[in-house]
Amino acid sequence: MSFARSADGARLYYQTQGAGPALLLLAGQCCDHREWERVASDFARDFQVITWDYRGTGQSDKPAAPAYSTRGFAADAIAVLDDLAVERAHVYGVSMGGRVAQWLAVDHAQRLVALVLGATTPGNAYGVRRSAAADKALRSTDVVALLETSFTPTWIAANRELAENIAASWSAPLPAHARRLHYQASEGHDAWDALPGISKPVLVIHGSEDEVNLPENARLLAQRIPGAELCILPGARHGYFEEMREASFAVVHDFLLRHPP
Repeated sequence: MSFARSADGARLYYQTQGAGPALLLLAGQCCDHREWERVASDFARDFQVITWDYRGTGQSDKPAAPAYSTRGFAADAIAVLDDLAVERAHVYGVSMGGRVAQWLAVDHAQRLVALVLGATTPGNAYGVRRSAAADKALRSTDVVALLETSFTPTWIAANRELAENIAASWSAPLPAHARRLHYQASEGHDAWDALPGISKPVLVIHGSEDEVNLPENARLLAQRIPGAELCILPGARHGYFEEMREASFAVVHDFLLRHPP
């Protein structure tokens, strides 16, 4: 098992697969490396794929203080890259992971090659907020509600076993303080003023029917970040990278190959 050490001493679990240019994958709120299991194997054909557990999740330490933040998670991600002696990496983050990725591009631009922001927002101060019902599902441990906000009913019915496996990973035991701190970190994100300073190649990808982070946020990000490319996947919800795995992989894979280290 591999662990990096954060600046404040927290142990951060990570794993790698594949070979080639480094690709760091950033999961969503309260999720660990398992959120990327299936998609990571797709990218491992051409990249050294790095997945890891945020503090508070999985096999990483779960300190109750100091408060978590998306900027702090970005610093933790750099600790993982340092432990692997990776100088520069592509970064792909979804949902809260996309918020963390924004800070990586702002605070650690020299460590990035290209950036993919999936199903994410610039923060609530300037972004478009989700509905109260979707927010309640996000804050709960009701995996049925989480599945229904992340995937279409048709996909869930056709992929029952996979949906149950995803639900099982979401329902893994997580200390109450860690769940609360993750929610607060994600909701407290605000990189709006810094976004125009991002100079790396950026792809913004989003599902047209996303109820967790509304697709208007993707357009805001693409407008705010100079030169950013925008891809809206028709009919996809928040879990587009699973529900439209082949289509979304093709878009992201093509983008990354067009921007080699």
